Amino acid sequence: MHQQILVALLLTRWAFALSAQPVSLILHGGKIVTVDERFSIPSAIAVQGSRILKVGPDAEILKLKGPQTTVMDLHGRLVLPGLIDSHMHPVAAAMTEYDHEIPAMETIQDVLDYIGHRAQIQPAGQWIVVQQVFITRLREQRYPSRSELDRVAPKHPVMFRTGPDASLNSLALQLSGIDRHFQVRDGGSGFIEKELLTGEPTGILRNCTRYVKIQVSSPPANAADRERRLAELLRDYNAGGLTSIGDRDATEADLAIYRQLRSRGELTVRVRASYHIETIGPLDEILSNIRRVASHPLVTDYDEWLRVIGIKTYLDGGMLTGSAYLSQPWGVSRIYAINDPNYRGVLFLPKAKLAPIVRAAVESGLQFTAHSVGDGAVETLLEVYAELNRDLPIQKTRPCISHSNFMSQKSVAQLPALGVSVDVQPAWLYLDAGTLLKQFGQERMRWFQPLRTIFEVGGRAGGGSDHMQKIGSLRSVNPYNPFLGMATAITRRAKWQADPIHPEEALNRQQAIRFYTMNNAWILFEDDLVGSLEPGKLADFIIVDRDILSCPAEDIATAKVIQTYLGGRAVFSRN
Repeated sequence: MHQQILVALLLTRWAFALSAQPVSLILHGGKIVTVDERFSIPSAIAVQGSRILKVGPDAEILKLKGPQTTVMDLHGRLVLPGLIDSHMHPVAAAMTEYDHEIPAMETIQDVLDYIGHRAQIQPAGQWIVVQQVFITRLREQRYPSRSELDRVAPKHPVMFRTGPDASLNSLALQLSGIDRHFQVRDGGSGFIEKELLTGEPTGILRNCTRYVKIQVSSPPANAADRERRLAELLRDYNAGGLTSIGDRDATEADLAIYRQLRSRGELTVRVRASYHIETIGPLDEILSNIRRVASHPLVTDYDEWLRVIGIKTYLDGGMLTGSAYLSQPWGVSRIYAINDPNYRGVLFLPKAKLAPIVRAAVESGLQFTAHSVGDGAVETLLEVYAELNRDLPIQKTRPCISHSNFMSQKSVAQLPALGVSVDVQPAWLYLDAGTLLKQFGQERMRWFQPLRTIFEVGGRAGGGSDHMQKIGSLRSVNPYNPFLGMATAITRRAKWQADPIHPEEALNRQQAIRFYTMNNAWILFEDDLVGSLEPGKLADFIIVDRDILSCPAEDIATAKVIQTYLGGRAVFSRN
């Protein structure tokens, strides 16, 4: 309540200051979806400089027109607050195709053809690495085998890597020193899969890609290349309606690139970053690194463009790769190459080590979030949050759970009381739920991305993409098109599936819009600036080509942005 009062006072101050200045832009004759507390939808909005001056009916707003005011008739079109993606990896994503284009791969043969082509043009002995082609999205729904990789590239070490897991060919295993006697000895988690009869490595690694001794052969990109590619990607974000993003694993080098773009006026989205913290190694060093983040200039002296809000680490593996930590066994699986009927996935951090890490973040005033995909990982993190909250209130730091795909009814109920939010990727339901349904069945999918229940119990969920490779909102690995995300959250329809996946968890349209606006603004600590179209807030908004509140649900995914405004300035216009 205290924070709400402060925000209200801040907005009132801005509105008073702006009221004495001429209006720079008026949009009228449309539907201004404010996403305020009442979800009011007036017809016009007035902007002064970078801030919203007023919203209301046409007659009232048009009275504010001055000699320098630009006036735009919306002709009934919809205006939304600038959309926000709570979970992205832009710097690395922008560099994916820096040296060559990577084709879409939908089958094992596509994967083998690509590797075979690279083997023809790369000298023998050079590494060939295929990143983030998830087995859940391949028609065959399995890893390429060690023998298949050997066949197409016998003279090249090959790694087919999907998140923390991978499939290697024989030469890659040999060069990395991974054989039947291999053991994890660095204090981290993970293991290698072995043939049941021989004990030899199958080529599948679980959270052990750090042991793969890759030697990069492509020419390194320089700073100018990285800045140019990132700026290109951010402009594409604007074309999709994004005006703010959460970088959920930022390094110091990443932050330096953002700073350079900001200094040149080329940063076209607002960035809220979670600083990457490595959790393998001595606990004292980990805690020291967390406290060091708390004194980072972008924590203590940030602005409306760029801020470090907390830290990010990894608690389990992936549901797309077969290593998410579940409360029940995965089950023997041809899809995920799982032979152990008792296998539950991989928990990267035991609770005893996780607890002091989370405490250090909260004591430092930092938001803590961890990649937590399986319900076992989600429950582990919530237990730590609850235990810590008994003597150290955590709500002020807005603790989060990243992904939180598999949950339980108990976990969902804990969110509002603890003030814990979740950032969720609906595109994973669209692209991967068909495979997950085949693996787990309807009953175990009941609490997969339970968005409606989270909203109903008063929890806070925000929409993200986990964009990690390629430029292009639909061609990217993990598509970052927010309208696809909204449509999926509303319909619960997965690709190639006739029936929705547990439609009782579908969001309504107002909720889906909040999911990508005000909820994300809160999660990313910018709810005082953006997320709704209210007087005093920054004028970040988009004009959309259709009314997503009333059009057929199947048309939402193909909605197009006509214009994107950031701080009252157009940063994208569709020709």
